[in-house]
Amino acid sequence: MTVSKSVNGYNVQQLADGGWWICTPDGESVAGPFGTLEQACEVAAVLQDQPAAPRRRPS
Repeated sequence: MTVSKSVNGYNVQQLADGGWWICTPDGESVAGPFGTLEQACEVAAVLQDQPAAPRRRPS
C-alpha cells in the first residue's frame, strides 16, 4: 500500500525507488528523493511555484 500525504497542494508519496518525493496533483515529480516522510513534508510546506513568464509580444 502506498502512503500519500497532501501538503500545501502537493502530494508527498513514496515511489518505487523507496524515497519520498514531492509531486504535483497530476503526478509530476517536483523534488526528491527524501529519506523520510517528515523531511519531504517540511520541504513541501514551504515550496512555492513560480508563475510562468509572460509571453513576449512580437515587435
